[in-house]
Amino acid sequence: MEFHVADLFEAVVDKIPSRGAIVLGNKRLTFSDLDKEANKAAHMLESIGIKKGQHIGIYAYNCIEWIGVMIGAYKIGAVPININYRYVEEELAYLIENADIEAIVYQSEFSALLLKIKERTPKLKKYVHLGALNKEVSLLNSQSYKDLIYDCSEERSFAKRSGNDLYVLYTGGTTGLPKGVMWRQEDVIMTLGGGIDHLSGEKFLSPEAMSKKCLSEPITALALAPLMHGAAQWQTFNSFFSGWKLILNDQRSFNAKYIWELISKEKVQNLTITGDAMGRPLADALPYVKNEGLNIDSLIVLSSTAAIFSPTIKDEFLKYIPDLMIIDGVGSSETGSTGMNIYQKDQKKKNFGGPAFSRPKHTIILDSKTLKPLKEDNTETIGYLARTGNTPIGYYKDPKKSSETFREIDKVRYSIPGDQAKYNSKGEIILLGRGSVSINSGGEKIFPEEVEAALKSHPKVFDCLVVGISDKKWGERVTAVIQSRDGREINLKELKNYCKTYIASYKFPKEMRYVKGIKRSPSGKPD
Repeated sequence: MEFHVADLFEAVVDKIPSRGAIVLGNKRLTFSDLDKEANKAAHMLESIGIKKGQHIGIYAYNCIEWIGVMIGAYKIGAVPININYRYVEEELAYLIENADIEAIVYQSEFSALLLKIKERTPKLKKYVHLGALNKEVSLLNSQSYKDLIYDCSEERSFAKRSGNDLYVLYTGGTTGLPKGVMWRQEDVIMTLGGGIDHLSGEKFLSPEAMSKKCLSEPITALALAPLMHGAAQWQTFNSFFSGWKLILNDQRSFNAKYIWELISKEKVQNLTITGDAMGRPLADALPYVKNEGLNIDSLIVLSSTAAIFSPTIKDEFLKYIPDLMIIDGVGSSETGSTGMNIYQKDQKKKNFGGPAFSRPKHTIILDSKTLKPLKEDNTETIGYLARTGNTPIGYYKDPKKSSETFREIDKVRYSIPGDQAKYNSKGEIILLGRGSVSINSGGEKIFPEEVEAALKSHPKVFDCLVVGISDKKWGERVTAVIQSRDGREINLKELKNYCKTYIASYKFPKEMRYVKGIKRSPSGKPD
């Protein structure tokens, strides 16, 4: 048995086969049911010629097949590749070619776009569709997933796997085109799969020992990010490895009222979101919960990852659910978890620019000039947030970017994706933001995330984005795009006076533009 997603999953299945594993809409599968689904998917992939190490694209909204194909691919040592279903033609063609995808499992509604780029994606030979046959599906010479798995075995009969097998996650392209972050299975399980305790840094000594986590009291968890997002994938695996029942959102658009009804119906105890994009509408729907008499007493933990989660929105949750524990997870596709902040009613914390969190064993700040570790009593210097220990191999087919991000310094290997941070007087780490998108205004470095967090804390601001625009006087001027709650402009003096308690005056936007709405992807990133 190895530290490998498929090995750990199978070990859990063997220990708790009849326990509920997944709920998606009206579909409910036990661990045994899901294992059989994944075994059939694995044999299906083998039947179309997929071998160990080859890449399979998954291009679909949340569905049971998404999970089955992902686990099934790992069972045969293949590599599933997440594809963002919001990609347009150019992005989709780039990712399929860059990732060397040789087979794709997709929902029929995406067939027209796949057909458009067929001539530009010659490596992609096998198409397997979920759903109905249509003209484009036929022109792709696509095979039906349902037909292919019909006679496939539900039994395990796979070659031995290795902790050196690949896990690849394609990032959303925050600072450029999407990049595939390559991990060894063992390393990604340590950083994202619960193989290392977040605070102590202690590892499970063996996969057998780790698999026994599932014997603890089961918890019901709800993950709201789509499976094509890394946050949802690792919430899924953490739930499986812990023996939890996982609820996935079956809606294609975000409906906060529906989510609260689901929490009430399924008695959800642990809810995972991606920052303000989900947190704000959920908080705004809390009066509905109260008026409808929905029982959400089961909810004890709210976790947010991958995006800013503003303190004022957290306070709204605590107003209605006073005993709720709110966890801000800090990390990236290139580092896994680098820390967490716990926010509760009695703390009254206001950490703008990012959560403050105790430094875990594997997390460190490096001086941005010398790349030497900063001492915790240095509260003035801003440096790069880095992770040691279990880190990625690199970016797929990008040796230059890999050498810049994954570096060995004084015989220690670091992952340095570009997030900047500093220590506070308590020795905690304050996350400031990605250095590559910082604004240089009048010689001062300003982090958009810090300004956004301050603006979004104002009760009349629903959402905002902060960017730097070229300016003859300042070099770059701080500019905010604001979506107000009532659609009207907010008094400038009122907003400036409010924000000055959180950010220095030079960081306040010199220009503000109001819009009806700010579009964001399911992961919370602006479109």
